[in-house]
Amino acid sequence: MALAQRKSVFPAAEERRRFQRVKVHLLGRYMLPDRREFPCQVINMSPGGLAMLAPGIGNVGDRVIAYLDHIGRVEGKITRIIDNGFAMTVNATPRKRDKMAAQLTWLANRQILNLPEDRRHDRIVPRNPSARIVLPDGSAMLCRIIDMSLSGAAISAATRPEMGTKVMIGRVQAQVVRHLEDGFALEFAFPQLADTLEDNVTAR
Repeated sequence: MALAQRKSVFPAAEERRRFQRVKVHLLGRYMLPDRREFPCQVINMSPGGLAMLAPGIGNVGDRVIAYLDHIGRVEGKITRIIDNGFAMTVNATPRKRDKMAAQLTWLANRQILNLPEDRRHDRIVPRNPSARIVLPDGSAMLCRIIDMSLSGAAISAATRPEMGTKVMIGRVQAQVVRHLEDGFALEFAFPQLADTLEDNVTAR
């Protein structure tokens, strides 16, 4: 067992040589193979792997699916256990790794500029709160935007898609990250620009 765990560390070491880890503070949720879900906090990440603080720890080799602020859906396998959490690989196509690298650079630059953590959640109420959401099966639903930021939106709607559902709101890719009393919250796949945020989200 100990030998198997030592061997499993090698992919993580190789990954660290290929990609530079960035210290981040990303909140999210993850699911273990037994379908249990837990909240988490990612403390460092690269396009090839990450380390997170997590209350539910699986076994080395377990597959993990996580939904992270600013990053979106990632999946991989646990490579080693750390204090109060674990490290895991990130399985992604070269194109997705490039996008992830750009997002991590953006997050790192924000940290260097010492922006307050809650600045990323500054929210506005759009002039036109009406929006159209397209679900994975192609069906569409009309909704009302409660408020939104560069990274996500709170939606008021009669129905709530399942957690993790990928949708399009206007021209923006997003996913359902939590349920609200009268709707749900969306996390955008990529941070939006302030100048085009409202036009992109409310586009029909």
